[in-house]
Amino acid sequence: MAQTHTAEEVRKHVRVYLMVFGALAVLTVVTVAVGYLHLPIVPALVVGLLIASVKAGLVAAYFMHLVSERKVIYGVLIMTGLFLLAMFILFISAYADQDGGLIVS
Repeated sequence: MAQTHTAEEVRKHVRVYLMVFGALAVLTVVTVAVGYLHLPIVPALVVGLLIASVKAGLVAAYFMHLVSERKVIYGVLIMTGLFLLAMFILFISAYADQDGGLIVS
């Protein structure tokens, strides 16, 4: 069965995609600008991962159409995010434990 969409529905979707593209472009410029701030390692990692997470969330939500998916998909996505967070915490704690202290620049 072929679905037909009105011209207004198509315009609405194109507008959303263009807005997401604009947000991704702005966040890319922000990422480059943060690179020129010469922050210490930990704040630079936190800011970089925060910006990358927002960008990944936009891509997943709109270009992978997760915005309109069911609750099961959201549950899997949340569990994946929690697992990723746990892996980051384990990695950072293992790295900090090698030198016997916190990460310093």
